[in-house]
Amino acid sequence: MKFTTVSVSYSRKFNLGDYESLELGCSLWAQVEDGEDADGITQFLYQQAKTSVKQAAMPVLKASEFQISKAKSSKKVSGDVNESDW
Repeated sequence: MKFTTVSVSYSRKFNLGDYESLELGCSLWAQVEDGEDADGITQFLYQQAKTSVKQAAMPVLKASEFQISKAKSSKKVSGDVNESDW
């Protein structure tokens, strides 16, 4: 039985205003056996890494006045700012 290792890295830099930024990243690996869908596993790892970075950034972004005003100004109709606005 042959194993292959796939890895995915995802990082993102968020502008916090006042010349400050937050850069977060996540790397994930998985062993894939012959016959398994390596592309599907890679896509799954990518989504997991992206979700992890977003969850880690949320507390800081919610506290950032710059990001709050940016999210509000990008909305056509004013309303509540949601996590999907980032």
